[in-house]
Amino acid sequence: MRMLCLLAFCGSLSALAGGHDPAFALHDGDRVVFYGDSITQDGGYARFVEQYARSRFPQWDLRFYNAGVGGDTVNGGMGGDISVRIERDVISLKPTVVTVMLGMNDGGYRKLDPATLARFEKGYRALVARLKGALPGVRLYLIRSSPFDDISRPPGFEPGYDDVLRRLGESVSSIGREQNAAVVDFGGIVDDGIRAVWRENRELARQVLTDRVHPGAAGHIIMGAALLRAWRAPELVARVEIDARAGTVLSAENATVSALAVEGGKVTWSELDRSLPLPLEFGDADTELAEKALADLESLDAEPLVIRGLGHGRYELRIDGQNVGTFSDDDLASGVNLARYNTPMRWQAYRVRWGADSGHQAQRVRRELLVGSADAPGLVAATDALAAREESEQPARSRSAIPKQRQYSVAPVP
Repeated sequence: MRMLCLLAFCGSLSALAGGHDPAFALHDGDRVVFYGDSITQDGGYARFVEQYARSRFPQWDLRFYNAGVGGDTVNGGMGGDISVRIERDVISLKPTVVTVMLGMNDGGYRKLDPATLARFEKGYRALVARLKGALPGVRLYLIRSSPFDDISRPPGFEPGYDDVLRRLGESVSSIGREQNAAVVDFGGIVDDGIRAVWRENRELARQVLTDRVHPGAAGHIIMGAALLRAWRAPELVARVEIDARAGTVLSAENATVSALAVEGGKVTWSELDRSLPLPLEFGDADTELAEKALADLESLDAEPLVIRGLGHGRYELRIDGQNVGTFSDDDLASGVNLARYNTPMRWQAYRVRWGADSGHQAQRVRRELLVGSADAPGLVAATDALAAREESEQPARSRSAIPKQRQYSVAPVP
């Protein structure tokens, strides 16, 4: 797995995901803006990050805003000149955290010449300077552009447009060092994923970047997971370990266990976790493709249940009466990652996913209306109404992720 390099926010992971984690880049009260071109406008990676943060830290007051516009460059584009874009779509939101991913359109989809590189570097430096000047203390994350697929499809020229993006990305890294801003590499990690799938299934590898430029759902999952790991996101949802023979709770991390009982080989208890797993179906095609492409989702989604001291045999696990799966005593003694299974906790987390999807769609409509309001001032009232609605909806997304007490049972299968 490619290692991601951060220029800031180093530290060790906290054991508890539900409280303040000083190593995690996001904090209670943060306002996060994702700035970029059509890849950010599509927003899959940004929504993935929001889904993680809200389900893992449901008590936090967080705001997420998507400021991507198709065709954008370091000098702006269809959404307006860069000076307009930065003021209207970023600074006005008063963010504490801003991610910037640009470069795909800046290279012009042709061989890189010195003038293009110089224009990119000048524009990028000006953008960073404007953000730092207008937003004192803002935590900036400069993301090297996701790649152009020259792996599963032949390049149009040598050495290929992906190499152009790599060279622009090297400039982003240099600017990050100059400006003391963190840098995250999406290009390298997505390329590694495409190569991994390519070795197994060439047609499937083309689904990571569906049109060579825009990531499909799996590509966005890979990028979202990469950003979270760069942010040192805690992997733990909750961990519970029970000794069935002794009838005791050996440990409960990020969870509270009560009313433990063992009778006739059946183990029952109540459990209240402090966070939820990611709203992901590990069996669906997009998630499976992301996993084949090295997304390593379990490094962000660990919810182990360990039960020792059971008699030899197979056991049915139920949560709130719902069948989760059947496991051997050895499986349970080794630990079962509940995040990989269809549990009531995962279904609760899906409410966060649906809310984030709806919110990003509303923000996209608002951005389009804001651009149009320059020629049609009557649209301003609609943009204000959308902004007010979105501000009121964001806290509700976190509240929907506050975990509920669940009833567990592990019973022998006749």
